Amino acid sequence: MTKSGKIEKPNILFILADDMGWGDVSYHGSHIRTPNIDRLAATGIELDQHYVCPMCTPTRTCLLTGRHPGRFGRHATVPSNAPVLPDGYETLASSFRNAGYETGLFGKWHLGSSPEYGPNQFGFNTSYGSLAGGVDPYNHRYKSGPYSVTWHRNGELVEERGHVTDLIAREATQWIETQTAPWFCYVPFTAVHTPIKAPQHWIDRYSDRRYDPDDNKDRSFKTYAAYASQMDHAIGQLVETLARTCQRENTIIIFSSDNGAIPAGPLHDTDKYEEMPRLGCNLPLRGQKSQLYEGGIRTPSLINWPFHLQPGKCFHPLHITDWMPTLTNLIRYTPNSDPQWDGQDIWPLLTGDITIPEERSIFWNFRGSSFGMRTGNWKLIYEEGQTPEETKLFHIGSDPYETTNVASTQADRVHQMLEHIADERKRDNSSIRN
Repeated sequence: MTKSGKIEKPNILFILADDMGWGDVSYHGSHIRTPNIDRLAATGIELDQHYVCPMCTPTRTCLLTGRHPGRFGRHATVPSNAPVLPDGYETLASSFRNAGYETGLFGKWHLGSSPEYGPNQFGFNTSYGSLAGGVDPYNHRYKSGPYSVTWHRNGELVEERGHVTDLIAREATQWIETQTAPWFCYVPFTAVHTPIKAPQHWIDRYSDRRYDPDDNKDRSFKTYAAYASQMDHAIGQLVETLARTCQRENTIIIFSSDNGAIPAGPLHDTDKYEEMPRLGCNLPLRGQKSQLYEGGIRTPSLINWPFHLQPGKCFHPLHITDWMPTLTNLIRYTPNSDPQWDGQDIWPLLTGDITIPEERSIFWNFRGSSFGMRTGNWKLIYEEGQTPEETKLFHIGSDPYETTNVASTQADRVHQMLEHIADERKRDNSSIRN
C-alpha cells in the first residue's frame, strides 16, 4: 500500500454481461430483479455514459486492447469466429501477467473460435468457457457449423453438465479462492444472449404477477428476467467469495454489458431457438443491439472499490477502450511496445481529481459501413455512401433520447465530424494479423 493508502497492485474483477440493456437492471427501473448489481452501483460509482460497441466481438476487442476494433480489420467490427488479434499482441491480460498478476478468463471469448487462437495465447494463464459466441445454456453448443463444439478448459474442448451461468460462476469463484498473488479475473457471462433458458426455480420467482397481457410475451419476459437474475446471483457469489477470502477491500470490481439488448428474438430456423417475443429493454434510450443509437452502445456500467472510490455517479462520456490505459497506469505498468491506445486514463475522473475534463471524441466503426462519432455533446451517425445531408446528428446533452435530427441546421458541424471520421478511418486496418 502506498503512503496515500492506495493499494499498489489491487485485484481486478471485470464482469461483462452479454446483450444486457440499459433498462434491464432494477436500479434503472426494470421489473428484472438485480439486487447484487444494484448494490455494487449504490456503493460504487455508476458510470452513466459508458459506451461500448453495438455487438460482441468489437466490444471485447476494445476492452482487451484499448483500441477501436477496426484497427484489427473489418472482421473485428462484427461477431467473428476468425482470429482478431495478431500473434503476440499485448492485451490487457498479458499486461497484467507481465506485471506479476495471475490472469483468468471464465466465460465467452469470441476473438477467435479455434483453440489455437484462444485466451491462453493472449495473456490468460487460465481460461474456461466458450471460445465462440453465445452458447445454449445447457448443452453449451454454439451455432450449427465448425465451431458448434466450443466449450473448453485452457483450450482443450470438454463436455460438462450444468447451466452455463452456474458453471462460469463455479470456475471463477474456485479460481479466486486459490489465488495468492495479485490477480486479474475477466468474467464475460453468456447471459442474457440467446438462446434464453433459465432453471425453472429462477423462472418461478417471477410467477407472482403478470408482466404482459400477451401469454407468449409474458412467458418470454419471465424467462429472460430469470436468466438475468440468475446471472445477478452469480455476481453475488463472486462478491461473497471476495468477502469470505478477505479480498474485498483490495479488489476493484467493474461491471458492464457488451452492447444493448434485443427487444425480441424471432424463431431461429437454423439453430432451433425458441421464439422469444419479449426480451430486453434499452428504454428510455433509442435503439438496440447492432445499432449506433444510444440503446445499442450505452449500457449499465459501474466501478466499485470500497474505501478507495467514493460512491456516486460519473456523467462524463467514457468508452470501454479506456480500461486498458486506466488499469495499466493504475498498477504502474508500461506496455512493452507503443500501444497506440484510443482510450484514455479515466482514473482522475473516477477519483474526482479532475471534475471538468477536456472535450473528447469517441469513434465507432461498425461492419465497416456504419460509423459514429461523439464529440462533446454532439453525436453523428453516418452510413457509407450517405451525403452530409443524409446523416443523423443529435445533441445528446439536450436530446439524450435522440428524438431530433439537427443535421440540416448544423452543416458546418456535420462536415467537421465527417472529416474526423475520415481521419479515424485512416487508422483502421493498422494491426491486421498476418
